[in-house]
Amino acid sequence: MNLFNKVTLHTPESVDIELCLAGIGNRALALLIDYFLIAVGWTIFQFMWAIFSYLLIDSLGNALDITNTLRLWLQAILIIIVFVFYQGYFVIFETVWQGKTPGKRFAKIQVIRDDGRPIGLQQAALRALVKPLDDTLFLGAILIFFNQREKRLGDFAAGTLVVQTQKPVQSSSEIKLIDESAKDLANWLNQNTDISKILPDDFAIICEYLQRRTHMSMKARGSLSYRLGKQVQGIINLENIPESKSYDIFLEAVYLAYKNQSPT
Repeated sequence: MNLFNKVTLHTPESVDIELCLAGIGNRALALLIDYFLIAVGWTIFQFMWAIFSYLLIDSLGNALDITNTLRLWLQAILIIIVFVFYQGYFVIFETVWQGKTPGKRFAKIQVIRDDGRPIGLQQAALRALVKPLDDTLFLGAILIFFNQREKRLGDFAAGTLVVQTQKPVQSSSEIKLIDESAKDLANWLNQNTDISKILPDDFAIICEYLQRRTHMSMKARGSLSYRLGKQVQGIINLENIPESKSYDIFLEAVYLAYKNQSPT
C-alpha cells in the first residue's frame, strides 16, 4: 500500500476524478476520536441509568421477586441500548453529515460511494452493522492495509470508499473562462445561495468538465453541461438560472463562487 494511495472514479456524469484515499493512519485517528466521544457519552448515560435503576428498584420496597425480575429486565434493556448507541452514532452522523463523523471531520476524511457520490442511510447502516466484525482481531485494519482501495468489510458490503476531503488542487492546465459575465453571476450566487453545500467531489467534477469541454463535441458538451448544471442547481437549491446564461456559463460561475466563498 502506498503512503498516499489514489483512486480514479468514473462518475455517473461520465467524468473521471482522482481522489486520495484516507489511509489507515487518518482512519485510525478518526476512529480513536469517535470512540473517545462514544465513551464520554456512554459514561454519562450509564451514570444516569444507574440512578434511574436504583430509584426504580428502591421504590418497590421489599418485593424481592419483582425486584429480581426488574433487574433482569433493566440489564436486558441496557444491552439493547448499548448496541443501538454504538451503531446509531456512526449511522446518524454519516447519514446527516454526508459520510462524516466528528472524528472523520477532524481527520479530514469522508465516506463516499464507489461512484463518488455521497452515501445515504443504507450505506451508513451497512457499514455500521458490519463494523463489529471489522473490529474483531483488527480484521478491518488488516484488510485496509493490504487492499488496493483500502476497504474494510463494511466498505465492501456498502460499496463505499473512505477518501480525504481536502479541496481538489487545480491541475497545471488553467481553466479558461469563456464569458466575463460569469464573474457577476458568481458574486450573485455567493450572496443568494449556499455554495458551501457543494462537496469537494462535486467541485472536482465541475473542474474536470471545464478543463475538458474544449475537446468535446458541441452535442456532448451541451448534454453534459446541462446534466451537471441541473445537479448543481439541486445541490444549492436554485430553481432557475438566468435566462440569458447557458449552463456552460453557470458552471463557470459556480466554479468561481466556490473558489471565492467566504471561509466558514
